[in-house]
Amino acid sequence: MRGRLLMPGDKSISHRAALLGALADGGRVRVENFSPSADCASTLACLRQLGVSVMHRAAAVEITGAGLRLPRPPATPLDCGNSGTTLRLLAGVLAGQNFTSTLTGDDSLRARPMRRVIEPLTRMGAHVEAHDGRAPLVIKGQRPLAPISYTPPVASAQVKSCVLLAGLNADGRTAVVEQTPTRDHTERLLRWLGVEVETTETADGAHVVSLAAPARLAARDCVVPGDLSAAAFFLVAAALLPDSDLTLAGVGLNPTRAQLVATLRALGADVQVADVREQTNEPAGDLRVRGSLRPAAAGANVLGGPLIAALIDELPILCVLGTQLEGGLTIRDAGELRVKETDRIRAMAANLRALGAEVEEYEDGLSVNGPVALRGARLDAHGDHRIAMASAVAALVAAGDSEIVGADCVAVSFPDFFALLEAALER
Repeated sequence: MRGRLLMPGDKSISHRAALLGALADGGRVRVENFSPSADCASTLACLRQLGVSVMHRAAAVEITGAGLRLPRPPATPLDCGNSGTTLRLLAGVLAGQNFTSTLTGDDSLRARPMRRVIEPLTRMGAHVEAHDGRAPLVIKGQRPLAPISYTPPVASAQVKSCVLLAGLNADGRTAVVEQTPTRDHTERLLRWLGVEVETTETADGAHVVSLAAPARLAARDCVVPGDLSAAAFFLVAAALLPDSDLTLAGVGLNPTRAQLVATLRALGADVQVADVREQTNEPAGDLRVRGSLRPAAAGANVLGGPLIAALIDELPILCVLGTQLEGGLTIRDAGELRVKETDRIRAMAANLRALGAEVEEYEDGLSVNGPVALRGARLDAHGDHRIAMASAVAALVAAGDSEIVGADCVAVSFPDFFALLEAALER
């Protein structure tokens, strides 16, 4: 793999820029390099149903802020598609509106756990109906909401963001207490739009994020950096293919997510960072990766504990890297992978076994042997974009042809994935 590629706009930041732009107090918010993913399109579609003006301008989106009170209740259920971020964050926004709305999605999203946002929103005064703690969610909003201090039972940036967005319509200070800090894109964007967000630590090391309401969000343009989670597939592919020299330009390097770069280096990949700069309160830079693997650092082949929250989206592609490492790779404390778009532990184990790897599966993770000579196979994307992309990288490393069934699901996050992969491969 050679050349210089631009990654699509960061999906997590794009969701948040759209939602917070809609809550800005009048004026236009232009979001440059907005993610082309189907997930982010779901967020925009939901905002339109709520009366927010949304316009596409080439690679940018222009949103006319409506303030904290959205223009109108939706006439029909809000379809979040496959996007858990859309549903969970929008639930926080809708909890503070004076109307009733319904959030739903596709079969995969309706199977994912939602009690983690139902509980704090109920404590804040919203009324949320759901069968067995899953979507569809019927939310009867309340204004103002009651401020709370909430400790999520699982490390989740989506839950934290949901509570903070609800807190914008609370009467007082809302706080989220995290034992393991999660990605902080919501806090950075809130500050960019003029909201004071405090971040402190408790005596026992917990991370506390809080904001006071009522708050006003200024209409201010945003630039979204390239998606590091999307870049992960290209970084691993180039590291595994001999003589590669690939640069990914303008990739987001948020400290709560840049653990990926440190982990790849610890596992022996040659990844360099250059030209670091700030974009909308987010650090970004160029990543250069060359095709060579050094021996992994001592202990690097076991991922667990606090590392998991920082690597949760990259774990499937790291499993592929593990098949080529001396000593393989073990992942523990990652039970959250079982309740993503699919059971990612089971899906990766099945596909890697089909390719010839030995995989031991645990309730909270898996172990992959390595190095192993993979062979082409028929693989299943399981309706999950990250499984499809990780499988494609594994297929590049394998001898012989592979077929990925259902690979079109990559459109959920990265519609141009296969086109960029083809463009970067040196023939």
